[in-house]
Amino acid sequence: MRACSGHLPETKLLVRRLICVPVHPLHRASVRMLDDLILGMAGAGGDGVVSAGESLLNAASSEGYHALMTKSFGSQIRGGESSCRVRLSTKKVLNPGGALDVMVALNWEDFFKFGAELPLSVNTVLIYEEKAGPPPDTLKARGVIPKEMVSVPINELTKKSAGSDKAKTSVVLGLLSGWFGIPSAGIERGLQKKFGSKGEGLLEANQKALATGIEYAKGHPLAAPHELARPEASAGSKLLCDGNDMCAAGALFAGVKFFGGYPITPSTEVMQTLSKEIWKYGGAVLQCEDEIAGIGSAVGASFAGRKSMTATSGPGMDLKTEILGLATIAELPLVILNVQRGGPSTGLPTKAEQSDLLQAAFSGHGDVLRPVLAPTDVEDTFRITVEAFNVAEEFQTPVIILSDQEIAQRKEAVDQIDTSRFSLVERKVPTEAELAEKPYARFALTESGISPISHPGLKGGTYLAAGIEHNEKGDPTSGGVMHAKMNDKRFRKLEPLKKRADLFEQHGNPQAPLGLIAWGSTAGVAREAFLLAKKQGHDVKLLVPYLLNPVAEAVYQGFFESLKHGLLVELSHQGQLYRLLRMYTDVPKGLRSLCRSGANPFQPTELVTRLIELRGLPS
Repeated sequence: MRACSGHLPETKLLVRRLICVPVHPLHRASVRMLDDLILGMAGAGGDGVVSAGESLLNAASSEGYHALMTKSFGSQIRGGESSCRVRLSTKKVLNPGGALDVMVALNWEDFFKFGAELPLSVNTVLIYEEKAGPPPDTLKARGVIPKEMVSVPINELTKKSAGSDKAKTSVVLGLLSGWFGIPSAGIERGLQKKFGSKGEGLLEANQKALATGIEYAKGHPLAAPHELARPEASAGSKLLCDGNDMCAAGALFAGVKFFGGYPITPSTEVMQTLSKEIWKYGGAVLQCEDEIAGIGSAVGASFAGRKSMTATSGPGMDLKTEILGLATIAELPLVILNVQRGGPSTGLPTKAEQSDLLQAAFSGHGDVLRPVLAPTDVEDTFRITVEAFNVAEEFQTPVIILSDQEIAQRKEAVDQIDTSRFSLVERKVPTEAELAEKPYARFALTESGISPISHPGLKGGTYLAAGIEHNEKGDPTSGGVMHAKMNDKRFRKLEPLKKRADLFEQHGNPQAPLGLIAWGSTAGVAREAFLLAKKQGHDVKLLVPYLLNPVAEAVYQGFFESLKHGLLVELSHQGQLYRLLRMYTDVPKGLRSLCRSGANPFQPTELVTRLIELRGLPS
């Protein structure tokens, strides 16, 4: 990002107030057994599985651990299955991790619905509700039998300690604390925060359930005891938030003044957060009757001179496409967040996928080129959102942010954001001399392709903004010569974007023969795979693009020069970035597409294995 000495302190305070959780300093533990622990839980809707995961995440982050939680649901509006996976580490967490170290199954039916999202290994400790019975043959069919399977009467323990089965997840938290050394003090604080205002009886019941779980674990030790190492001493505080929180905070920092949208999973939280906060900064939120009205209102607000935004998911992007074309030809700044989910149609509304890239790049008729940016985790969603507004304002264009369900709804404990690192860009307005020309040339054919933009009420700045092709003054035209000039203008102005080195992340030896390319939420898996491969002595490099469109041909060709073998990893059936690159670059034969449909996440060790296997193939 481009550095800047100034910042907006009031927005920085907002970020802290929205998503800040205190972290208490700790001393190094004297015994260290595990520095990384991946836990999964699954149950029925209403079991409180996700709530338990959030309590665990809060407890760990308050104790100084790096932590990340992903959650997954069935597509039912009410009821159905739910799960979460929590990764706790003494080091920075790059992704949700691979196979689980610990799995808690409250019933087998719901556990098996999550398939590859909750992968087991021979080293997994599988804890299950006693009354659910022993693991069925379906577990054997997966091909992996955990080394230790522990039956626990969770329901019975809950009823005895809390008087009902409503506090079963507090028993589970106690078991995890007792068996794996997760500090109980942090869990206690979490219970106090969650239930303290809901009546003394409820808090006391959950405290008793927690204590019961801890005591049960002490009285029934595991065959192979584990303990999570204590983190390094930590000062200050971390931000505990999800990607949608970060997007809303980034938009407010960037100066958004209008949000028009319609609720849709999994992007709705952005609108909900802005509804609570934007008015404090002179802005407004309009929840519209449908997706079309949402983007239409945002385009109108942009025409009126305000930084504007809308948010949706794949089905909503289908509906927004026509007005997206209007914003393109009228050269109006606009930010559109698409939190990708599995498709097509309603698809998998609660699961992550990276299958909307081709839609973002090519949806709409005519010759259009629109910037597409993609964050890779919760932390850089703030940065990418700010950059999206900057690009929209500087180049007077709609900009699409491609997040996805994992990033948007997973929670991470991250470092506080230094907002002084960011600069803000405002749209170029006409000078008095330019306004004095009669009539004002809104779409002047400048060398850069960017022409000054006015707004209603600006004296001398009146112009026609319509979906029909126009000349420099904005007058309608059907002439082929002027149409060609305007097309060239709209494409030419975006050329500088492709030279922005800060929109690409590269690691490793530039001359390495092995390479990994990944974007979006898959980038975190590729980052860890890159580190594992280097640790094993392999000469490998990594490229993570934040700018997906327009395609920066020079960046990719430079990466390809030394490449003998490589993988482009993405969570889509087609491998959409791979196909996009083949349109614009000479993709080497040795670069293979590694892709799969959503809800089937990659694992870091899997990427390393596949990458090393490629070395035996002809380049």
